[in-house]
Amino acid sequence: MAVKEIPTRTPEGTRRKILAAAFVEFYRNGFQGGSLNHIVEMAGATKGALFHHFAGKQQLGYAVVDEVIRPLLQERWLDPLKDSQNPIGDLKRAFRKFVKQDIESGSWLNGCPLNNLAQEMSPLDEGFRTRIDKLYTEWRDLYTASLAAAIQVGKIRKDVSARNTAALIVAGQMGIWGTGKYSQNQEIMMQASDAMCDYLDSLWA
Repeated sequence: MAVKEIPTRTPEGTRRKILAAAFVEFYRNGFQGGSLNHIVEMAGATKGALFHHFAGKQQLGYAVVDEVIRPLLQERWLDPLKDSQNPIGDLKRAFRKFVKQDIESGSWLNGCPLNNLAQEMSPLDEGFRTRIDKLYTEWRDLYTASLAAAIQVGKIRKDVSARNTAALIVAGQMGIWGTGKYSQNQEIMMQASDAMCDYLDSLWA
C-alpha cells in the first residue's frame, strides 16, 4: 500500500516525507513498535526536523491517521460509492480490485493499516480512538446513504437495512484483510472476498 513521494526539499516536503515514512514504519511494526530513528532514516531527515514538525511520536501518529490513512480510505472505499448508481457492483469491484492489488504488492501480509491501529491503539489512547472512530463512522454513514438510495429506487431489496448492512460490509473489509494478515494465506483471503461478493449479490432486488 504505497504513499506518494514528495521529492521537494521545502519544509512542507520534509514534513510529508516524514509522514510517509511514519506510515510505512507503523504499518510494518505497529505504532508502539515503530522507531523514530527508522522514520527519519527512511525520510532522509533528522530528529530535529521531525520534532520541528511534530511535538512527539503521539502527534506524529495522529497526523498519520488524519493525513495519510484518511486519504487512502477516501480513495479506496469512499470515493467509489459517492453518487454511485450501482453500489453493489461498485463495492464488488472495489473488493476484487484491492484484494488483487494488495496480494500483488505484498501489502496484504500487513493487513489493513486503519484496522491495525484500531486494534492496537484505540484501547490505549483516546486521541487515536476518537480519530479512528470518526473515520469508521464516516465510512459506515456513506455506505448507509448509498445503500438507502439504491433501496429507494428498487435496486436493492426493501427488506434490507441499509445501516446494518453498511456496518457488516465495513466489518467484513476489516475481517478480510485481517484474515490475510493472521493466516499469511492469500487463498483464504480471496475466499473471504469472494464470499463477501456473494453476499452483496444476495441484496439485489
